Amino acid sequence: MNNQHPTDLGKAATGIVGLDDVLAGGLTRGGIFLLEGEPGCGKTTVALQFLLDGSAAGEKCLYITLSETEQELRAGAASHGWSLPDGIVIRELIPAESLARAESQSLFYSSDLELSEASAQIYAAVDQVQPSRLVIDSLSEIRLLAQSSLRYRREILTIKHHFARLRTTVLLLDDLTSDVADKTVHSIAHGVIQLQQYYPDYGAERRRLRVLKYRGHRYRGGFHDLIISTGGVNVFPRLVAAEHRTKFPRKPIPTGIPPFDALMGGGVDAGSSTLIMGPAGTGKSLIAMTFALAAVKRGEQAALFIFDEELGLLFDRMKQLDIDLEGLRDAGRLRIDQIDAAELSPGEFSHRVRKTVDRERIKTVVIDSLNGYQAAMTEERSVILHIHELLQYLNRQGAATFLTMAQHGLVGHMTSPTDVTYIADSVILLRYFEAMGHVRRAISCIKKRTGGHEATIREYRISDGGLSVDEPLTNFQGVLQGIPQVLEFGQLPA
Repeated sequence: MNNQHPTDLGKAATGIVGLDDVLAGGLTRGGIFLLEGEPGCGKTTVALQFLLDGSAAGEKCLYITLSETEQELRAGAASHGWSLPDGIVIRELIPAESLARAESQSLFYSSDLELSEASAQIYAAVDQVQPSRLVIDSLSEIRLLAQSSLRYRREILTIKHHFARLRTTVLLLDDLTSDVADKTVHSIAHGVIQLQQYYPDYGAERRRLRVLKYRGHRYRGGFHDLIISTGGVNVFPRLVAAEHRTKFPRKPIPTGIPPFDALMGGGVDAGSSTLIMGPAGTGKSLIAMTFALAAVKRGEQAALFIFDEELGLLFDRMKQLDIDLEGLRDAGRLRIDQIDAAELSPGEFSHRVRKTVDRERIKTVVIDSLNGYQAAMTEERSVILHIHELLQYLNRQGAATFLTMAQHGLVGHMTSPTDVTYIADSVILLRYFEAMGHVRRAISCIKKRTGGHEATIREYRISDGGLSVDEPLTNFQGVLQGIPQVLEFGQLPA
């Protein structure tokens, strides 16, 4: 008989890297765990990955199904490119024919006979296989057979104590189709993992998970995005920037355009974030690209994450400015990712950025734009926290991050969809202004945490040669308001 407590037996990996991260290593060996969620959330896929991981490690695995047939399970596995090995045994619990005629019994309720028979089949299968990992799918069938909460609780307790003696790690699946309010297993299980599925107003469905309980162990709380794709479930743990810190030299990063560098007090610092704001058409993307191209000229790699513009159009537009983004990408000097806001969850986007920065040691990141990032999170109430954690993570990796945000309006009063100016370390403000019968562009640095900067407003131009920045505008007042006044020689601003 095993006298060890489950917490003394180590952990069994789930086979899903992100989920193991959330669980701080996996499921406690010898414990009983509940995986619950409505149909379509990915419970069966998670369970199969759990067993495949155990089988690959040479462990005996058993899948007991009360709801699906073995053929359906193998077909589901095949859709992910898996062929279930001999180390995974599947047992279908199909009621005996005599149970179908149990209504004729006068001394026993048919449910008593069916539940007793189902339990006996479960124990017989487990005793025969002696598995290290066990999946029972699903508890809804057992709950229906029990018919009462007391009988159901006693049955789950019996299952728990029976498997504890065998050191079996048990994963119970519950599709929540019989009694959503019944929390019997929550109080009995060592851990509870909940899968959720929700539908935004536009775009694909979103899935996420959270750990409701993990007795005696720390875990990463909150919601974590997940996707189901060919190859199984991928979980994207909620990013916690405080867990990631590296040492790096905090030095200024120039743009290679002397007047622009002067405006920025020598450039932006490594490990800082810069927000570029302005109305549509002012050149926010181009200014962000300028920092990325400067990194490429220094022999570094840069990464662009494009939400708003189709890449073919972006390449053609930049070629007109003598910037060959496509060539730099093909040469491996520039990483460019097209982001579909309707298909990508915030957690997956953060994971993609983090993976790119870590794997390729990228120190310059451009996100164009925050408007698209926010569009991916229309159902989220914590957009600011998502952005904050991502920026803090990139800062702690020594990366200089450049974000663009389009403001509403063209001249005069401007409004922003989200106020993120207090999150960014530096803020560059772009404006149109009217002068001498022409629409011109002005740039200013209104914030820089990491050092000094000019308090001036400079005119800048976009031409076939790219971006050029002129001397400070000293003979205008009200440039940022859009309709400036010309100051005569010697006249002081009012």
